[in-house]
Amino acid sequence: MNSEKPRILIVDDERLNIDVLNGLLRDQYTIMVAMNGEQALKAAQSKYRPDLILLDIMMPGMDGYEVCRQLKADQTTSDIPVIFITAMDSVDDEAKGFDVGAVDYITKPIKSTVTLARIKTHLELKFQRDELSMLSMRDGLTGVANRRRFDEYLNSEHQKAQTAQSPLSLLMIDIDFFKPYNDYHGYLIGDDVLKLVANTVDLKMDNPDYLAARFGSELFACLLPDIEYKEMVSIGESILESVRALKIPHELSTISDTLTVSIGGISFIPQSYSHAENAIAAVEEKLYHAKELGRNQFAN
Repeated sequence: MNSEKPRILIVDDERLNIDVLNGLLRDQYTIMVAMNGEQALKAAQSKYRPDLILLDIMMPGMDGYEVCRQLKADQTTSDIPVIFITAMDSVDDEAKGFDVGAVDYITKPIKSTVTLARIKTHLELKFQRDELSMLSMRDGLTGVANRRRFDEYLNSEHQKAQTAQSPLSLLMIDIDFFKPYNDYHGYLIGDDVLKLVANTVDLKMDNPDYLAARFGSELFACLLPDIEYKEMVSIGESILESVRALKIPHELSTISDTLTVSIGGISFIPQSYSHAENAIAAVEEKLYHAKELGRNQFAN
């Protein structure tokens, strides 16, 4: 499990029910509270996303079934396990709860031992799924994000930036003359170089919202949400210099005695590129321009 306490969101319109669950759980978990469906959705989508939701069914306005439907329909909250805690105990009620996406169904009055055990089980299952998902999003060789993760994150951040009309920056980084290097030194040494360059790029991603990914064989991409042109240029130039500073000998390079990279960069408001694919095409053009200018440089 996470080193921090798992975060649980309790959703109930009755303060007494919230107090009972809070008293049972607060020593082991960080507790969030919502007293209606709208508050629950807002809390689930917040920066401090819960790891599990305990959801009452009978609430004024939006009931628990509808809250669960909306949680499961939203990509940002669909993986949060929901346990219904309710006085409704018919087979039909339970079946409806599972149909809308709940993972469990606990009836009131609350039995402490059973409730704690089920919460523990579903949190462990969630963290196992999260770990497997994270591994599936990592490049097996370099350890940075893989192309699948990059594409998903780009689409997500592009939508957010489009809504907020906030800037988004992209970098595309290519190792200069990597194929002859690989052919000359062999794939094992070539793999070591890929790891070194990936780590060098990743170290520049000093914000948890930034992402470095392996985009292709010797091609890396960086996504920098809410970053404007000037800061994007600073990060790109820093990567360029840091790779040079590795001083990896490259006998077959025609531009330098050591390994270098070429970089393309763009910074834009998504209105400029209405689709994420257009932004990729634009940053690739900048990369090609850097190569046309002689490589070992940053075109932006």
